[in-house]
Order: sequence, then structure tokens, then C-alpha cells
Amino acid sequence: MKTAKKTAKKPTLPDATGKSFAIVVADFYADLAAQLEDGARRGLRDCGVADDAVEVVHVPGCFELPIAARRLITGSKIDGVVALGVVIRGDTPHFDYVAGECARGIMDVQLGSGVPIGFGVLTTENRAQAEERADPARGDKGYEAAVAAATVAVIEPKRETTRVGFR
Repeated sequence: MKTAKKTAKKPTLPDATGKSFAIVVADFYADLAAQLEDGARRGLRDCGVADDAVEVVHVPGCFELPIAARRLITGSKIDGVVALGVVIRGDTPHFDYVAGECARGIMDVQLGSGVPIGFGVLTTENRAQAEERADPARGDKGYEAAVAAATVAVIEPKRETTRVGFR
């Protein structure tokens, strides 16, 4: 008996026309970072974001992504950020510190600012996994992170009242 192959339904892209974004790219693995950046640019473009409404900033590594995003958000009117980079596990606990603190920092910045940050930081066991996820033909995680940021950026607040625990 044959079973039907299930395919995931492709989500509808948000219309982020008129919105502005920043892409922050960690260059530690420059070739992979370039693929992620290309994907993010395509993703924002597919969501209606004009090329001149996207600012791109490069930082040395993933540990610097949160502070760069914060400075960009603080310094201008940005509706969303896409954070891109690669952390590959090695033989030391360095991976755990960089990956964990990068993710925590990005979450802190977006919750503190109210500006969504698409998380396009690859955390992989080896380079082959990172290559697969960065590759536009296989993983295209830069594209996915940009669409995620645009999706949240177009959500309009429903009310202005402050809830307990939120500022």
C-alpha cells in the first residue's frame, strides 16, 4: 500500500512594503556568511522591502551580533533586524558559550526594544551541516530568518496598555 507523501505548505510571505530592516552579519566563516546574507536580502526583497531600506553591517563573530543589533535599533527607525552567523562545535566548550550567549543576547535585545530579530545563526556540529543550512538550494536559513523578521515586523500592536511583567 502506497502512502501519500506529505509536503509542508509554504507560508504566505508578509507584505513588509515601506518597512526598514538591518542585516547584521558575523563574518567568522565569511563564505557561509555571504550565503546567509544573500538569502536574507532575497527574503526581504520577496517580502516587498526595498533594497535601499536595508542596512547591512558586518561584525567579526556571533558574539558581537546582539550589541550591533542594539546599536542599530537605538540609532535609527528600524522595523526589524536579521542576525546571521555560524558557530561550529569544536573540541572545547567555546561553542556553548558563544552560541548560548549570542542567542540570549539577541532575545534580550528584541524583547527590550520591541523590534523583532530574525535568528539566522547556524549552530552546527560540523562544517558540512553549516554548508547545507547556508546553501540557498538546500537550507537557505538566511532567507528564512529574514522572512521571520518581516512576519513579526508587520504585526501591529493591538493595545497600548502595559501588562504586569512588560514595560
